[in-house]
Amino acid sequence: MSNSADSPGTGAMGSAPARRPRFRPVRILTAGVFALAGLIFVTSFNTAKGTDLRTDTSLLKLSDLIQERSRKNQGLDESNATLRHRVESLAEGDDDSTRAEDRRLGGLEKSAGTERLTGKAVTVTLNDAPPNATAKLPGYPPPQPDYLVIHQQDLQAVVNALWHGGARGIRVMDQRLISTSAVRCVGNTLILQGRVYSPPYRITAVGDPGRLKQALAASKAIQNYMVYVNVYGLGWDVADEGTVTLPGYTGTVDLHYATPVK
Repeated sequence: MSNSADSPGTGAMGSAPARRPRFRPVRILTAGVFALAGLIFVTSFNTAKGTDLRTDTSLLKLSDLIQERSRKNQGLDESNATLRHRVESLAEGDDDSTRAEDRRLGGLEKSAGTERLTGKAVTVTLNDAPPNATAKLPGYPPPQPDYLVIHQQDLQAVVNALWHGGARGIRVMDQRLISTSAVRCVGNTLILQGRVYSPPYRITAVGDPGRLKQALAASKAIQNYMVYVNVYGLGWDVADEGTVTLPGYTGTVDLHYATPVK
């Protein structure tokens, strides 16, 4: 019965069995590889938006954007200062305040840092070490890249020490600090009140020069910084400036993330 016409694999007239196609897993695997490669190319294109992922073009564009926004913020600060002075001039000519109230308001404005301040000053300059710096003293390891740049805590240490030394006003680069100012660093650049700066960083404080220098020398954080100055060549300079005039703060004084205590 195995040779009957109804048995599988034989033709109707008892001819030789038809050859079935052989299963070839290699072909399916090859097709899968090409499909996966195509998916990777499409994903790479969508991610890179048609640019070379190995270049720094995107980073350069971001840097240019930051610099552009920094210049725009500087222009807005200057415009804001001009408008503020105009408003204050108009208010002085049309208010009912007494002289005592005006004097009290003037004192508050000076304490807030929105008015110019003149007096003897000290300037501290911080700078990155040379990129080819080596350890100058025995017993210290070769410098890591992190050792050769100014960090946020270095700038904060100087500002805090100057306040502790009785500074009546502080300017970082070309901007006056106020109570809400935040000194922040991203990489080796300083971002202060919406504007970007590169080293060297100059910090000028108006006050008693002797007390200011003493406070700098007594700061534990600055003493630690001086180790890197002496070993790896980080920049450090303290200079008497004589009599200088610090500009008033020209930015907004509105609080965006805090509310007054009732």
